Amino acid sequence: MPGPSHRFADFVLDPAQRQLWRGGERVELNARYFDALALLVREPGRLVSKDRFLDEVWNGVPVTEEALTQCIRTLRRSLGDNASDPIFIETVPKHGYRFIAPVTAADGDKASAATPASGWNWRSALLLAAAGTTGAGVAGVLGGLFYGFAGATQPLAPGMGAVSMLLVMVCLTIVAAVAGGAGVSLGIAASTLLPGSHWRWTILGGAIGGMFVGTVVKLLGLDAFNLLLGRSPGDITGGAEGLVLGAAVGFGVWFGARGGTPPWTGRSVTGAAIAGVVAGIAIPLAGGRLMGGSLQLLANTFEGSRLQLDRIGALFGETAFGPISQAVTGAMEGALFAACIVAAMAWLGPSRD
Repeated sequence: MPGPSHRFADFVLDPAQRQLWRGGERVELNARYFDALALLVREPGRLVSKDRFLDEVWNGVPVTEEALTQCIRTLRRSLGDNASDPIFIETVPKHGYRFIAPVTAADGDKASAATPASGWNWRSALLLAAAGTTGAGVAGVLGGLFYGFAGATQPLAPGMGAVSMLLVMVCLTIVAAVAGGAGVSLGIAASTLLPGSHWRWTILGGAIGGMFVGTVVKLLGLDAFNLLLGRSPGDITGGAEGLVLGAAVGFGVWFGARGGTPPWTGRSVTGAAIAGVVAGIAIPLAGGRLMGGSLQLLANTFEGSRLQLDRIGALFGETAFGPISQAVTGAMEGALFAACIVAAMAWLGPSRD
């Protein structure tokens, strides 16, 4: 028997009368396509497989997958939807489709029991955030090894002094990366819980999370330097840098989600790495500092520091750790930070399938 009418956005689907309305205007659909839309709307947030469409809409009549593809294409056109950035029908590559807009009963205030927010819950969001934080920790290890080897003022082999510096650098970059990664990952994870978000808010979520943590860490760090050493190094990495890097990570997730979920594809990591490179170059050019720039600032502020990054500058024909060095290392940091977080979300985080 036909079910109750369903409302989504400004549409009303009436299965009993087999009608779809938008405002006061009726939207014409043929019988097959109406049945396909009704099947999707009845189960919002749930994957509807291709086999189910063929069994329940075409009633077992042999048809090619192209017929289903054409059906979904027509439905999207009728709804004003876009396959690359859907708000109603989401493609799950090789599996089927999912209706992602919130659905309520048209004749009452009570929402359908199956209505999703985004298909995620707090448990899956926290798991996603934990995975991203783990990835940031990996980026911190790799970055710490790079700056530790590059910044030691003596070769590592002769004594333990340089080895100690290497360990300190690794620990320092891990702490910084994990703090920033936790904020960015939590922001992205929170964005998945927004009603009908389908990943479109991940860029904003990552940016807000990165900005918040960057601001807090900078304030605490400067206070700690003033308290312990009587002076602070000045404008180290903070909220502005966190905002840009967080947006880069969110872009990677969103970029991978375009055209279907889950977004854990090679292009997610690639998109994040490319966005990280752009962000890492833009930040020092705009006067900001990432890890390398902050380390050099610390070394210049406190006399007797054994940390020197001039040898990196020498690779690019600079007498010190200058703008070219900061742009190149910034690109490396941005790519590593963004790619590691998204890759960890892919391998360790929850799946939507």
